Amino acid sequence: MKLTEKNRKIITYALYFLSIVLVYQIYNSIDAPIEFNKVKNERYQKVIERLKDIRNAQVAFKSVNGIYSDNFDSLVNFIETGQFTIIEKRDSSYIQYDRVYRIDMLREVVVVDTLGFVSVQDSLFKNDNRYKDLALVPIDGVDEKFSINADIIDKNGYNVPVFEVKVSKDVILFDQNKDLLMQEKETVSVDGVNGPALVLGSLEDVSTNGNWPTTFDVDRK
Repeated sequence: MKLTEKNRKIITYALYFLSIVLVYQIYNSIDAPIEFNKVKNERYQKVIERLKDIRNAQVAFKSVNGIYSDNFDSLVNFIETGQFTIIEKRDSSYIQYDRVYRIDMLREVVVVDTLGFVSVQDSLFKNDNRYKDLALVPIDGVDEKFSINADIIDKNGYNVPVFEVKVSKDVILFDQNKDLLMQEKETVSVDGVNGPALVLGSLEDVSTNGNWPTTFDVDRK
């Protein structure tokens, strides 16, 4: 069957089109993961910085109250109104008559002096009001809050306060390639954020660490 000039042009255009589609698919298969990782790391860094602020606030809350906060309202209120007591410990001694030995004996003690008080807000955030947004996931286009929980668990016969704060990767990477997102949620790597969420603390173990690698703890200022 002899092809007409018109048919030859149609076939040529179709081959051009298929070539363009193929080139795009090859480019996209290479470029998409690179762009995904770039966006992922930038967003993870923002979320982790927020989680570090939450950790500092929780540690301060526990130092004053003996437990961790299980909601952001009480945590923010504590930052605004709470105070640290500034103390000084010093060794001291005195002479006391011992009724058993019937002699004066030297007693050594540790004396705790209260030097003053300092607000939690000034200590942790100074003039920065970012603490007011502690509950919010700091990603543009996301209107979600971190989940936060606190509990008391038994650890070797002792009651120990614990807390956990987390946010799903689905929330952080809500607008990214779904196949790459699924792979990211299944990540098992020493230099990656393993699992389906970014997590700070634990409700099962005594920990204030996050599940991210130390590469995200490098000062990037």
